[in-house]
Amino acid sequence: MIHAEISVYPIGTGNSSVSFYIAKGIEAIQNIKEIRYEINPMGTILESDNIDKIYEAAKIIMEVVHNLGVNRVEVVLKIDSRKDKQVKIEDKVESIKKHLNKI
Repeated sequence: MIHAEISVYPIGTGNSSVSFYIAKGIEAIQNIKEIRYEINPMGTILESDNIDKIYEAAKIIMEVVHNLGVNRVEVVLKIDSRKDKQVKIEDKVESIKKHLNKI
């Protein structure tokens, strides 16, 4: 299973809020087969068995933001590829939660 965290930063919009651009990027990947996503306050987690789907989603998000009139877009993509077992987004979070308050 492959997980990736993508953060997109539209530059030069004249506004400090970027939620509109992020929302439009997320809308554009909602129908990609073989990919799941989860938004959080600092980025979006992508999940797929196929790295090409992760790259496709990142490209689409970037292109959508450009097509909204943004001349410069910074994209940070962090990838975690695991071959030894299938771990979903929720499984990773639960694994951390079971260790909380045990110190």
